[in-house]
Amino acid sequence: MSAPGQPVAQAPPVASPEALAVAQFLRSQDLKSRTCILQGQRKDLFKVKRAVRALQSETYTKACKKNSHLPKVSDHNEAVQVFSLLPRNLLALRVSKIEPESHEGHSHGKPTKRVKGLWTVKIEQQQEMRDELYYTWFYEPRTWKQTIMGVGVILVLLLVVMFPLWPPMLRLGVWYLSMVMLGLIGLFFAMSIFRLILFVTTIVVASPGIWLYPNLFEDVGFFDSFKPLWAWHKVGKEKKKKIVVSSKEKQGSASTEEATPAAAASSASPPGTVVPPKPTVEDG
Repeated sequence: MSAPGQPVAQAPPVASPEALAVAQFLRSQDLKSRTCILQGQRKDLFKVKRAVRALQSETYTKACKKNSHLPKVSDHNEAVQVFSLLPRNLLALRVSKIEPESHEGHSHGKPTKRVKGLWTVKIEQQQEMRDELYYTWFYEPRTWKQTIMGVGVILVLLLVVMFPLWPPMLRLGVWYLSMVMLGLIGLFFAMSIFRLILFVTTIVVASPGIWLYPNLFEDVGFFDSFKPLWAWHKVGKEKKKKIVVSSKEKQGSASTEEATPAAAASSASPPGTVVPPKPTVEDG
């Protein structure tokens, strides 16, 4: 038992069978989901209108006949009510896009690095259900791939434990394979040091500097890490802002210089006199 005055940890609510059935059905449908970043983790993002449209489809009607836990849907309002089972059971929550550098509350941690092509989102307090809003999944069903991966991990652990019982040829092959892996790791570190030396050298010789394999440490696929072969170092946003501000100041000073002679000419004319307009071609 906890001491008086201390907060008691509450267990997460258990989802109802109806909500689990709806979540399982929507998970099996093509909602044109996209990947987002929520609190440093990758989640699936989808739009409300696609989920509501799936609940009004013939596929859902056929699924209701096979699964008694799926609620009946006859119109758009009932589809929205069925969809509301997801946030009420914490199976999917409404999120909104934010900038990775923004900090909420009084947290002063390091800014989150932005991942190319992925939204950084946060959970909204008001769980509205309009067609244009976005929700992210917190329901992760168990798939056959996860089962196979779990069995594979157990088999690999058993093979490692039984390594002394392996035939000599297999143990020799594992030794050669380990040497190849160590060589690849050493090659990777050597390439990282060489690209840093190349960047420092090109900063002095050819500013702003050249990066070899610029996407090597980015959050991309394995093959995309080696594309392109080289690229110029990107100038920071602050330098770009300074350049834009200085160009605007130059334009403003030029416009004031052009306006000064005209103002001087108008002030030089005596009061009450009308300055005649310049003759044009039509006036002769």
